[in-house]
Amino acid sequence: MTDRRKRSDRTLGMDRPIDRRDFLNGVAVAVGAIGAGGLADAAWAESAAAPWPQDQPGYYPPILTGMRGSHPGSFENAHALRDGDFWSKDLPKVDTGEHYDLVVVGGGISGLSAAHFYRAAKPDARILILDNHDDFGGHAKRNEFHLDGKLHLMNGGTLEIDSPRPYSPVAGGLLTELGVDPVALTAACDKTDIYPGLGLSHAVFFDKETFGQDRLVNAAPGWHDPGTAAEWTAFAAHTPLSPAGQADVVRINTGTSDYMPGLTSAQKKDALSRISYRDYLANTVKVGPEALALYQAATQGEWGVGIDAVSALDCWGFGLSGFQGLNLEPGSAPRMGYTPSGYADGGSYTFHFPDGNATIARLLVRSLIPAAIPGHDCQDIVGAQADYAQLDRPENPVRIRLSSIVVRARNIGEIDAATGVEVAYARGDKVFTVRGDNCVLASWNMMIPYLCPELPPEQKAALHSLVKTPLVYTSVALRDWTAFHKLGISGFQAPGRYRRGDRGALAGKADPRPHGAHALQTRPARARAEQGRPRRAAGDAVRGLRAQHPRAARPHAGRGRL
Repeated sequence: MTDRRKRSDRTLGMDRPIDRRDFLNGVAVAVGAIGAGGLADAAWAESAAAPWPQDQPGYYPPILTGMRGSHPGSFENAHALRDGDFWSKDLPKVDTGEHYDLVVVGGGISGLSAAHFYRAAKPDARILILDNHDDFGGHAKRNEFHLDGKLHLMNGGTLEIDSPRPYSPVAGGLLTELGVDPVALTAACDKTDIYPGLGLSHAVFFDKETFGQDRLVNAAPGWHDPGTAAEWTAFAAHTPLSPAGQADVVRINTGTSDYMPGLTSAQKKDALSRISYRDYLANTVKVGPEALALYQAATQGEWGVGIDAVSALDCWGFGLSGFQGLNLEPGSAPRMGYTPSGYADGGSYTFHFPDGNATIARLLVRSLIPAAIPGHDCQDIVGAQADYAQLDRPENPVRIRLSSIVVRARNIGEIDAATGVEVAYARGDKVFTVRGDNCVLASWNMMIPYLCPELPPEQKAALHSLVKTPLVYTSVALRDWTAFHKLGISGFQAPGRYRRGDRGALAGKADPRPHGAHALQTRPARARAEQGRPRRAAGDAVRGLRAQHPRAARPHAGRGRL
């Protein structure tokens, strides 16, 4: 055993005996960390002195663990407001006396962009951005891990620059202003050969409860390319599926039969829009229950429901398999959903920063408050550390105030003669008010009827009709990832399990030796496409599914590493 391994083992506590009590306590702490944020995080939060945590040295949310999306402290007052209980708490009211040209509710990419565009139009404007979370970025959060003095990054929310339709001149222009050229970055930074170069491939885990036995099957096709009939046949032969189930998987992905003979492309698309993808596979393609079980969760990453609740036409638009023999004409069709129809027409350019779209949020913050994040371009910001104490300084023309959940926004005076807007927000155990000439609500739309109860009933009903489906990502930094290397896998899918997907990202150079650091993320599978390509389910091997348009989707592994 080398000295290096001995040091690593001591770091992990492997030189100490583990009794039953320690083991159970360790499991309890690990499981509880997801819901409560972890004991270390709680101690860190309590140690922050007045006036506010974000103004104190050492405040750095990207390193926190536990539930980091809607974390404890970010939603309780919103729930009370929804339930009609918030104002009955009669919290102390504080008029800050502050007045801004613009108050923005929500510090995600939308809110930060609103401030960016307002300031571009009015360079001398004073702007306040309020956010209920302990970090800016909204759905574009950043996960940082520091192991042995090295920084490892993962996206803590939205994965990448990606749209079902080409970016508008305004949105594309914003990326240009921020110095982001996705096409050029893709050419310079995407490293699609890292995992194959290490002899690693994607795998599928078949669980006993769904498929009869636990089995990990390596070399799943459809991850880096659509896969040939020979590759799918070899893969299927190693699965626990029956011969009929194996043949179904091969047929779905490589078959060329026209299951709707005599119909035109337009007629086929119309028919596909009226049945679910499950019904199409079961009743039209006529596959058995084993293949249906393998594909049942293929749509959860995008829609939050199974293939029984998504139309076959929308699944074709996303590049799922089983349609190749229909010879459908490229492009969208009536009765398609907005997102799949966009991807069927080509989508947008894409690019994945190591921390996902948190880089976009950080670039916006740096443009608004230069002292908060050092650097000058979209590459040096990836490794830069933000100084949160700079975000809400009185001398700043733009200020970002965290852990401040807005509970009311109303006109000052009658709407036709209003002299401004008053915004109330809860922070700590008090309710504060600020005033502005203008206000942008860049928060979750579902909350707006509660923030502005005077809205017309029709507008409230429309805002309440929105539905969100939560996706849970779990990011873990491994000190020793050799188990993956020994298995020969870079990641895996578990289509029958709750935690469906895993993807890995090598931190630093690709080092297959023991103790090479590895950042691991488990999550519901997502999908992506390059401009002009179908949106393939690249996060799911069994959804790698043969694409029905001229080119296959871009590989997933090693993308966007700077």
